[in-house]
Amino acid sequence: MSNDLPCLAPRNIQAHKGTFGTTLIIAGSKGMSGAAILSGIAALKSGSGLVRIACPASIQTEVALGNPCYTTLALSEDKEGKFNHKAINEIATHLKNVDAVVLGPGVVASKACEQLILHLLDLEIPVLLDADALNSLSIYGIPSTFKNKRVVITPHPGEFARLTRLSISDIQSNRVIHAQTFSQKYSFTVILKGFGTIVTDGTTVYTNSTGNPGMATGGSGDVLSGIIGALLAQGLTVFDAAKLGVYLHGLAGDFAKAKLGEHSLTALDILTFIPDAFLAHLDACGNKASPNLKS
Repeated sequence: MSNDLPCLAPRNIQAHKGTFGTTLIIAGSKGMSGAAILSGIAALKSGSGLVRIACPASIQTEVALGNPCYTTLALSEDKEGKFNHKAINEIATHLKNVDAVVLGPGVVASKACEQLILHLLDLEIPVLLDADALNSLSIYGIPSTFKNKRVVITPHPGEFARLTRLSISDIQSNRVIHAQTFSQKYSFTVILKGFGTIVTDGTTVYTNSTGNPGMATGGSGDVLSGIIGALLAQGLTVFDAAKLGVYLHGLAGDFAKAKLGEHSLTALDILTFIPDAFLAHLDACGNKASPNLKS
């Protein structure tokens, strides 16, 4: 375990599901229900007391069948099966009852997605933006000013290239500098994925040491988003949730590799080994706990 990582406290015997936060995951579109399911299960396995998935109405049943332990919210959608502008108001009515929001897994870049991002950036709730939420920002632009300072983004080099208008080769040759510069400009916590994933709040930089090439598989990023969303809902700061999330995600992947090898590893296997990653981290921490966690 890295000494830079926060430690999770043992759970209070009098705790209840509300103690550990509610994670709202806005995810999925026609043909992409799996992303919502993977992210939702990852959030459940990462300790969120309640997980709710908001998805287009046409895939609600598919998503609900993915796991009985989260709830679902049907969103208005367009003829292509992605949520539309009406969905923004539908989501807004639920935001006062959640502790963290994940937006992006399996959605499609759209004007409606961009408008929802703008709404979330005007709040103060922790928000994770992933996948096509980031592509929506790259198409429509990031506002110059916004209220929310608890935002984490999780781009891979291609998504980061679109956000920054830089080449992938330039980004890969200067990963720390480009991630820091972007974080400083927009006050986002940046997770630049890839070998030696970079996490930075613009000042401090954490370089992750876990993970393996077998994790380069569809759905892996959706699992990461769910893990971090759950940690945010449990009260970790954005930076702590980001770096602990990438560490645990990579560690789960390493446990999966040890059991299955790299070539056959899937996102479902990463999900399977999330509990092992948490147990290993808790064991390494001993009785230490970070003060920013909900009790």
